[in-house]
Amino acid sequence: MPETPAKPAAKKTATSKAPARKTAAKKAPAAKTTAAKTTAAKKTTAAKKTTTAKKTTAKKTAPAKKAAPARKRESRAAMVRRAHEINRELGELYPYAHPELDFTNPFELLVATVLSAQTTDLRVNQTTPRLFAACPTPEDMAAIPPEQLEELIRPTGFFRAKARSLIGLSTALRDRFDGEVPGRLEDLVTLPGVGRKTANVVLGNAFGVPGITVDTHFGRLARRFGWTSAQDAEKVEADVAAIFPESEWTMLSHRVVFHGRRVCHSRKPACGACPIAALCPSYGEGETDPEKAKKLLKYELGGQPGQRLKPPADYPGRPAPPLAAS
Repeated sequence: MPETPAKPAAKKTATSKAPARKTAAKKAPAAKTTAAKTTAAKKTTAAKKTTTAKKTTAKKTAPAKKAAPARKRESRAAMVRRAHEINRELGELYPYAHPELDFTNPFELLVATVLSAQTTDLRVNQTTPRLFAACPTPEDMAAIPPEQLEELIRPTGFFRAKARSLIGLSTALRDRFDGEVPGRLEDLVTLPGVGRKTANVVLGNAFGVPGITVDTHFGRLARRFGWTSAQDAEKVEADVAAIFPESEWTMLSHRVVFHGRRVCHSRKPACGACPIAALCPSYGEGETDPEKAKKLLKYELGGQPGQRLKPPADYPGRPAPPLAAS
């Protein structure tokens, strides 16, 4: 009989090779996947490089922001000396500095100062002639119908709230102070619509009591001059009061406010036309070109009318026009 063991051997060989083919078949897709991943990774890397390059280019081409001028450090003693020199220079520049509200007595000044909130002194001065003709005394203003008072002060804005304050303070003057404006800060600040700023304006200009008036102009310049870093008005007042003697407080307030309205504006100071530029640590925040800066000057320095319809006799500029002519 023929031998048959060779056949089973062949089957085994065939059988043993079959798994090898399956393994190879399984490995092929894995290789393709790896290749795909590599390609994707290369694309991602290339995309990242492109994005980074674009960002870098954008940063290079973007215009550089104008840096604010760095302030030099100085001792307190040096700052105080510089502050007094600024005050002297402003005194020479504005020997005619004065309150820019028209008034003839303490009551008119008190009312005008309350009306000056959120508007210009010019607008107040154009409005008060009719108002004081209708209400010359606290008794008259306390008795006027609110609607009539609102109409009289409408040009100053926020006329309803201001009318309530004026009637309230007039009533308080009539009932608590015999119709007279008190000459003490602690009494003035109890009146409706009257805060420290208004009280200091009235005390300094109607009673001769020294006071620092911190309005937006004064606060802005006090910070630019390096006299304070505070934003709160009372803190600014305290910081500046510690630098100057009481005898200078009222006129200092007028000089600084004058300069803020005419030269050292909020958005674009006229640095190139500022007579005290050499003393100012904030020089360069505004226009430094002399010719361009000169065009930014306002009121009498810019050849324009002032804010008062009846300015003091020594005022070198033109009076403001009345409301009908504005």
